[in-house]
Amino acid sequence: MLMADRADAITMDRFNARDLVVETKPDLTPVSDADKAVERAVRDLVEAERQHDGVLGEEYGEIAGVNGRRWIVDPVDGTKNFVRGVPVWATVIGLQDADGRIIVGVVSAPALARRWWATLGGGAWVTEPGSAHPRQLAVSQVSALADASLSYSDITWVPQNRQPQWDSLMASVWRTRAYGDFWSHVLVAEGSVDIAAEPELNLYDVAGVSLVVTEAGGRFTGVDGIDGPDRGSGVSTNGLLHDLVISALR
Repeated sequence: MLMADRADAITMDRFNARDLVVETKPDLTPVSDADKAVERAVRDLVEAERQHDGVLGEEYGEIAGVNGRRWIVDPVDGTKNFVRGVPVWATVIGLQDADGRIIVGVVSAPALARRWWATLGGGAWVTEPGSAHPRQLAVSQVSALADASLSYSDITWVPQNRQPQWDSLMASVWRTRAYGDFWSHVLVAEGSVDIAAEPELNLYDVAGVSLVVTEAGGRFTGVDGIDGPDRGSGVSTNGLLHDLVISALR
């Protein structure tokens, strides 16, 4: 949790700061000075405390370790929210072992006063306002699309040739809301949302998020239906709905 604590201190100090510096990356997405500072802080901690581990981050790429383990970091997931003063953003951290498994996941959203975390085989948990103890997470038991709540980041699906399938899926569920980014997926883990889907993702976006979902009893795959956070897209569900969702998107 030291990494998340350090990240929270940096991001909250820069959130709504009048002198926040925002640049545009080559892919036309924004990056703030907070994004860069958090990732540097995580890299410094790994170098000091886990010097044999590698790091993969959104802003500074990958430094390979010598033991096969690596920390996968999205310093501010939801940068567009962050730079506009919307409190829905988080630092997402995952630890991947030498066998490629995500074994630790942390999603820390200090502006929401919440932190979700999971360990492989140890369940998924959240700390939240008004509670002295962490709450264990469990996905919902909704089993029909017509009863399901679906969250997404954008109504436009990529590639465009899948837009009709996406539109059809959205029309087939009970409720749709664009909670977006990490928030969609952790709400699946909490059982508040039944389906979350994003057509374009990088590993660092969801390495930590995916473990929170699966340890809560859900499933996390790409749009191709293959399990894991490294498929270039992400679909999380309560598990009961997963095959229906993947079939609909195909």
